[in-house]
Amino acid sequence: MITILLFILILAVLILVHEAGHFFAAKMFGIKVEEFGLGFPPKIFARKYGETTYTLNAIPFGGFVKIMGENGDIHLPPPEGGGVVDQSRSFAYAAKWKQAIVLVAGVTMNIIFGYLLISLGFMIGLPASSSTSAFGHVQNTQLVITEVLPGSPADGAGLISGDVIIGASAGQNVLHTITPDTFSNLVAKSQSPITISYEGGNQVPKTVIIQPSDTVIAGRQAIGVSMDMIGILKLSLPQALLQGVITTGNLLQGIVVGLWQFITGLVHPATDLSQVSGPIGIAKVVGQARSFGLVYVLSIVALISLNLAVINLIPFPALDGGRLLFVAVEAVTRKKIHPKVSTWVNSIGFGILIILMVVITAHDIFNLF
Repeated sequence: MITILLFILILAVLILVHEAGHFFAAKMFGIKVEEFGLGFPPKIFARKYGETTYTLNAIPFGGFVKIMGENGDIHLPPPEGGGVVDQSRSFAYAAKWKQAIVLVAGVTMNIIFGYLLISLGFMIGLPASSSTSAFGHVQNTQLVITEVLPGSPADGAGLISGDVIIGASAGQNVLHTITPDTFSNLVAKSQSPITISYEGGNQVPKTVIIQPSDTVIAGRQAIGVSMDMIGILKLSLPQALLQGVITTGNLLQGIVVGLWQFITGLVHPATDLSQVSGPIGIAKVVGQARSFGLVYVLSIVALISLNLAVINLIPFPALDGGRLLFVAVEAVTRKKIHPKVSTWVNSIGFGILIILMVVITAHDIFNLF
């Protein structure tokens, strides 16, 4: 229950950050914001301050900012109490560069928020690879599992990302110095099962016996894990801000590459969804991070925020990237896309996204059993 509440809180914060970007950008350009809503209707609470109504809604998985003329409305409804519509305050009549900034502002806020969380993490003391730090010295390094191949011997034994290997042996061969190289060599050369001692998130030592397989890596015995020497990197404020830039850039690059591989893989009938998670899968990861400590939760929230930023920039209807594409088309053709066309296209796109989310969520549920 605590994990579910924490996940809903994280999602609400990330949505608030994203929508706040649209909100403040629109306000900066004098574009009227009619409603700022957290969650989706039905409404639980509504209060109007100035010209904007702020609402809290019952469905927590979402949020929105309702901007006057955002749907390309050419014929805007008259203001309350009568009078003439001030087209200068409509998104539909704002300069294209202003529209683009308003649309990109949400993504920008998610990136900035992720960067700030990462920088804060480095000030607290963030787990980091001993080979990737540009500043300071990574202390107390340990051999940590960074990835487990689904269906591998390690996966079958219950090892997960984040587990710390504290000992390993094969028969009479016992590792006294534990590094990725010494561990891999032990597995590759062993003719017997590997006894592995490790610590999970609760830091309780456990032991498993795993039989290496030559089906994981062709021509070599392996158990199906990626490993790295991970320690704690604690930096001063200036160093944390600089290291935060480097880490955020590397994460964004990795997210873009991974997303591109996923999208291009969708055309293949046997696309593997094992590495894709919906709300349930993400909530599970949040729960695992909570067991490791606050700094791990901050890292996961930062990663989710950066993922939301990249996904929202995809030029697909109903996403910010899709709306940005419409603005670009209008700027090039110098003609407005008819509101009915944009509404239908966005509705179809939203429907496709919902179907994809249902499929991924069903996959998450299936993995629970």
